[in-house]
Amino acid sequence: MHLAKSAFIGLIALSLFSCRKDEAEIVAYDPTPYTLQYVNNTLPIPDLPTDNPLTVAKVELGRMLFYETQLSLDNSISCASCHVQEDGFSDKHTLSFGVDQTLGKRQAMPVFNLAWHSNGFFWDGRAELLRHQSLLPIQDAFEMKETLANVIAKLKSSGDYRNQFIRAFGSGEITALKISLALENFMMSIVSDDSKYDRYLKGLVTLTESEERGRQLFFAEYNPSFPSETGADCAHCHAGNNFENDLYMNNGLDTEAEIADNGRQNATGDLADKGKFKVPSLRNIEVTGPYMHDGRFTTLEEVVDHYNGGIQNSNSVDPAILFTSSTGLMLDAQEKADLVNFLKTLTDYTYLTNPAYQSPF
Repeated sequence: MHLAKSAFIGLIALSLFSCRKDEAEIVAYDPTPYTLQYVNNTLPIPDLPTDNPLTVAKVELGRMLFYETQLSLDNSISCASCHVQEDGFSDKHTLSFGVDQTLGKRQAMPVFNLAWHSNGFFWDGRAELLRHQSLLPIQDAFEMKETLANVIAKLKSSGDYRNQFIRAFGSGEITALKISLALENFMMSIVSDDSKYDRYLKGLVTLTESEERGRQLFFAEYNPSFPSETGADCAHCHAGNNFENDLYMNNGLDTEAEIADNGRQNATGDLADKGKFKVPSLRNIEVTGPYMHDGRFTTLEEVVDHYNGGIQNSNSVDPAILFTSSTGLMLDAQEKADLVNFLKTLTDYTYLTNPAYQSPF
């Protein structure tokens, strides 16, 4: 009798467990829209892609893929290996290391506010859309060295990924296009708008005297005729509240003979684009060094010194930048320190630690 009763109870427990297991495996398409996480609303409304609307499920799948080492040949690195959140989703190395410690060709660009970029991606703009950009590092011989076919095969072996693709796209079929759209969703979800400067714009904090002097220098135009009134003219290239202009420019790093990386010319084939690179946002610039496409400058002070008296002439250097080369920006030591102090007010510590952007694993 006791054995029969025990067996009966066991059957009930097994039945309940099976029901729970079946219920847990029921996965359905989830088109719930994802709302960008603003803190201070100091950025304009972005022009998001209508053919790839942000959804909670796609953003989460993209976050999984961003931190997934299976995207690389030997399962050793992920997108996050070269785009570290605490470093502004950039890389502290001058050049990034790929599979087998292969050294990359350029400094890794930071990942934030990409929804506000409308003129291509990478330093040379060779990827028109973020979905195009997302797949190229996987296949790059200097980075992940993997094939899309192999990546798809790896992901197909995971029930978690099959389920998340169902939630994101309504089907467990895994394709390169879906991978790219999910990564695009996640990267577009990364917002930085909670720096001290953002809070200053909202009237929540006051800048220090040095930061305020630096702010005035940043936005004031270069004027060699009136040295006492001249500024650093930074806003000429780093404009708006995202501090970039969606252009490709030669900022006078090298003479014509010294240009080792043709930059934008590689993407367009136009000789006039030789030595031009995407103008990056200055948000979080304090934590995203080293600086320039080749990481040649270690500190912000070196960057300021370059514009203050290190401009080199070449065929494609921007005329406004070249205009300052005859005298430099004429900044003294205090003014350079003030400018750097203002740039540090663009650091967004909320973005650097936001759990929504951290690894889901």
